[in-house]
Parts: sequence; structure tokens; C-alpha cells
Amino acid sequence: MTKEFEDKGNNYTISEKVNIGEVKVADEVVAIIAGLAATEVDGVESMAGNISNELVSKLGMKNLSKGVKVFVEEKTVTVDLALNIKYGKEIPVVSNKVQENVKSAIETMTGLEVSAVNIKVVSLNTDAQ
Repeated sequence: MTKEFEDKGNNYTISEKVNIGEVKVADEVVAIIAGLAATEVDGVESMAGNISNELVSKLGMKNLSKGVKVFVEEKTVTVDLALNIKYGKEIPVVSNKVQENVKSAIETMTGLEVSAVNIKVVSLNTDAQ
């Protein structure tokens, strides 16, 4: 059983060489996986987004890929994350755990290889816990 990956814009196709059919996964799905995996890590307060993402969330619609950009090329993925970190947490330790969790989640759920998980710390949450 061989897997082939084809880049089709905002989708990639996983086709296994059996006569069952094909599976197409949108880049948005990969971004959602990355966002959820990042927020599971202790020390990550939330994902940071741009102004349109903030407006969408204020209207009550949850954008699960907020603060995430994915670039899928053939069978590899590069992920860029913008994070809000809890004050008092060690940024290098939290970042490393996020990178490991995101890489593992994407590779396990999609079969794609993650070449990089780039993190930009946008803010620290200083609210009293």
C-alpha cells in the first residue's frame, strides 16, 4: 500500500493504491489540528490572531485555526503559530512542547511529514491566576 500526496492548492490528496477511493484534506483541517495541539500544552494561554479573527470570535463564531498558517508542499508541512503565553512560564520549554505536540498530532492524524513548527510569541497573559 503506497501513499501518494498531491498538492492541490488548499487541499492535498492522500490516495492509497487500493480501489476504495481517495481522501482529500483541506489545509484548514491541518491548521485546526495544529491549533488544537498547541493549546493542549500547559503554558499556552491562547492562539493569537489578526483583527478579522478577533472580530469573528467576538461574534461568537469560534475559529479553530486562529493564529495558524500551514504550508503544504507535496508530502511535507511547515506550520507557523502565533501564541499568547501565560506569564511565569518558561517560553523555551513551552515552545519546545508545543513544537513536539503539533508535529506529533499532524503526522499521526494526516500521515504528512512536518518539516518545521515555527513559533512567534505575541503576548504574555499577566492576569492573576
